[in-house]
Amino acid sequence: MNIKKILVVFLAVAGLLTVKAAEVDSTFTIAGSKGALATRLQLPDLKPDEKCPVVILCHGFCGNMGGPLFDTITADLLKAGIGVVRFDFNGHGRSEGDFQEMTVPNEIEDAKKVIAWTERQPYTASVSLLGHSQGGVVSSMTAGQIGAGRIAAVVLMAPAAVLRDDALRGNTMGAMYDPWNAPEYVELFGGIRLGRDYIETARDLPVYQVASQYAGPVLVIHGTADRVVPYTYGERYAVELPAAHLELIQGDDHGFSKTVSSSSALAAGWLSGILKK
Repeated sequence: MNIKKILVVFLAVAGLLTVKAAEVDSTFTIAGSKGALATRLQLPDLKPDEKCPVVILCHGFCGNMGGPLFDTITADLLKAGIGVVRFDFNGHGRSEGDFQEMTVPNEIEDAKKVIAWTERQPYTASVSLLGHSQGGVVSSMTAGQIGAGRIAAVVLMAPAAVLRDDALRGNTMGAMYDPWNAPEYVELFGGIRLGRDYIETARDLPVYQVASQYAGPVLVIHGTADRVVPYTYGERYAVELPAAHLELIQGDDHGFSKTVSSSSALAAGWLSGILKK
């Protein structure tokens, strides 16, 4: 092979290398409402200057960004060419903050800061939210507050709107209290302290009123055997939100432990259909 042909082959290979980028998987922090939020960014293969839809995952009460449900959803979204941002809310996981100071309103502020960060990134074509349990409440209310102009789609998995009724009853995760004269904190399982601010803000939280202001597409997924958040709360979301669709998963629980693969595929497939048109 002469030098001219070698040069042509080299340039062709070099061209292929420049258009193909490796998948991104990085961890860092974003400033949140109560300090730094541990964050993980995962992107599919993107060409230089290529953009993709990005979904922000919001975990539940006492949870974190990891676990089988979010791991599976992330894998499914990446296969569909959709990026994922995961983070731990304040006082959870590896994020800063004291759990006793955590409230739904300051988790909404955390989510807004992560959204704003994601919107500024050069690879972001659109931003969507997927929330599980309390993260579903946060996602729905955040979307209601900032609107469909900034949030392309929302998935709510076992959204825990029951937290308001729990606070009104004075019973959160089995811890009893007087909701109208809340103590400084109540102790939950494992010595976790739930603060007075959480109780008082949850008691008066306008969950559906705020969530219903979001006019974009919403998928609600709820297990019929959920003993933490009865599926009737998911049904109400589907009634209150103007563009919501409900999928009930027969016999499954709050964490979708029986149908992780199929429920994750349902969420990711629906998002792909909305975001990749």
